[in-house]
Amino acid sequence: MSSKKNILNNSIANILQKGVRILEQLLLVPFFITAWGAAYYGEWLTLTIIPSVLAFSDLGFGSAAANSFVLKYASGDKQGAANISKTGFSIISYAVVLGVLLSVGVMLLGSYFGWFDKSLIPASDAIKVLPFMIAARLIGFYSQLFCANYVAARRAALGINLGTVGSALHLAAGAVVLWFGGNIVVYALWQFIVSIGFNVFYWINSLHILGLYREIKGKYDKTIAKDIFSKGFGYLMSPVWQTILFQGTTFVVRLTLGPVAVAVFNTVRTLTRSVNQIYSVVNGSIRPELQYEMGAGNLPKAQKIFIYSIRTTFVLSLLGFVFLALFGLPLYNWWTHKALIPPQAMWYVFLSGILVNALWWTAGTVFGALNKPYQLAVSGVISAVIAIFFSYLCAKIWGLTGAAIGSFIFEVLMMIYILPASCRLMGVKIFDLFNVKK
Repeated sequence: MSSKKNILNNSIANILQKGVRILEQLLLVPFFITAWGAAYYGEWLTLTIIPSVLAFSDLGFGSAAANSFVLKYASGDKQGAANISKTGFSIISYAVVLGVLLSVGVMLLGSYFGWFDKSLIPASDAIKVLPFMIAARLIGFYSQLFCANYVAARRAALGINLGTVGSALHLAAGAVVLWFGGNIVVYALWQFIVSIGFNVFYWINSLHILGLYREIKGKYDKTIAKDIFSKGFGYLMSPVWQTILFQGTTFVVRLTLGPVAVAVFNTVRTLTRSVNQIYSVVNGSIRPELQYEMGAGNLPKAQKIFIYSIRTTFVLSLLGFVFLALFGLPLYNWWTHKALIPPQAMWYVFLSGILVNALWWTAGTVFGALNKPYQLAVSGVISAVIAIFFSYLCAKIWGLTGAAIGSFIFEVLMMIYILPASCRLMGVKIFDLFNVKK
């Protein structure tokens, strides 16, 4: 199948995936409130913080192993790929065991210190629910490694679509349980059952799709394990810089301008960054093909995918910029019922960030595709810290517009580093990105 057709199929699959995730976030809320009440639902959300935090015990090992596997398989080294799969599976299993031990420790501490005693959810129910919730999350650690089989088989769209089916099953199970008045124990149990059943199917199907296990038996390799550990921490730094940037700027605005300013700042940022969601569809569509072609040594084809993906992203960002420049503020006023009034200068600073972001965000896909996470992660952390510093200084002088300037500085710094660095990795010149005749 051609790369163009694969990218088109990946695009459709990513759009469907986005749709189901939006439904996950929005559709179940009225079911929760109707079945349990707003206060009880709030307690449930608080309880889910624990498995969400434990999810970091994956430490990026899934991403590191999956990317190494695809690159090695595409290069023709099937034995090396099989060894990575075996080693990666073992390391992720250790991470799962670590997650289990941490979860047991959290529950024991919670029971000892009475963390659940003041909750609307009875402590006995909370202790029953947490193992199911945590286990369902831990099982998901394997998903990226399983998905790598689909990418290596040039069937990435199938892997994405099956993942979407899994999300839909979780959504349907939750809706049915809530519709029939099930309590939190029943809800968590069914989420666990769906997670177990789907991930086992996803794993077995991915093995059959690629068929590597029929040819070669993988072996645990200590050198590969060290490489996965090393790169895994690089992938872990990605949510770190995002947390520093988004939570840090929010804290700065609260510190310098007050709580109302926080509401204005975050809602404007959320609306203007809605355009960035389109980029994630582009990235998810081109990355499997870019990674495979690079692994296979087809540099000219990979360069073409890289160049056209950045051009596509920039055109989409320009369209988003124009749309929000014309209709964004009226849409914002309708969305917030005119309760929040952002400065116009602040609005256009955030809009300008869309165009700059488009020039580096998709280019940054190269680092993950080539399994080089540290360049993107370290630059992200450094740029985020600098952006927070300038957000504080500028907010003291220009208020909300100044805080937005700090975020804009982050985008500029990332563009200055990421765009040239990704072009060097791909062997193209920055000028080639804008030379439409090329």
